[in-house]
Amino acid sequence: MPTQSTEAPGTRRRLARIATEVLAPWVWVLGLPLIVAWKVTGYHLGETLLWGLIVGVTGSLIPMAVIVRGAKKGKWDSHHVTDRAGRLVPFAVCIGSLAAGFVLLVIGNAPHEMIALAAAELVCLVAALAITFGWKFKISMHAMVAAGAAVMLIRVYGPWLALIFLGVGWVCWSRVELGDHTRAEVTAGTAAGVVLGGGVYLALEMILA
Repeated sequence: MPTQSTEAPGTRRRLARIATEVLAPWVWVLGLPLIVAWKVTGYHLGETLLWGLIVGVTGSLIPMAVIVRGAKKGKWDSHHVTDRAGRLVPFAVCIGSLAAGFVLLVIGNAPHEMIALAAAELVCLVAALAITFGWKFKISMHAMVAAGAAVMLIRVYGPWLALIFLGVGWVCWSRVELGDHTRAEVTAGTAAGVVLGGGVYLALEMILA
């Protein structure tokens, strides 16, 4: 069951809300591919925009547009879809759209790091879908995406980016503080992000290199 909600002090709730919005999955999935592409293309702006936006648009903007529209029509509780039962369609849209982007990367002979990144995101989505509706456990997508992105950025830019895990901790705290997830759900999300998101990326990057 969710923990704190209306009882949380105003300042704490504001900080939690900021983290939940600024470090939301769609923000990571839009920004991460561009940041990774910038490095792996040798800081080539045109290629960065091409490969980064293929992943960002298909993995973030298109699914988010569908989710926001559905939320406005009352199909689910909010653009974060905190209700587990309402997550099936958003997951399906995310997986289908990103899969199309993955195909474009492969056909276009994108850098192997970008193909590995898209594949890792797909694995996380499929795993989250299976956990949510197979085990009936509302794993935190905020935590999963943030933790996976942190591992990828450390791999691409170096160990100093381990500082990003401070942001991962912040967003995990925010989900519990707002009552949208339990500690177990954000812990599971973080672990899944590191193992599945980060692990799949690292493995595929080496295999495809």
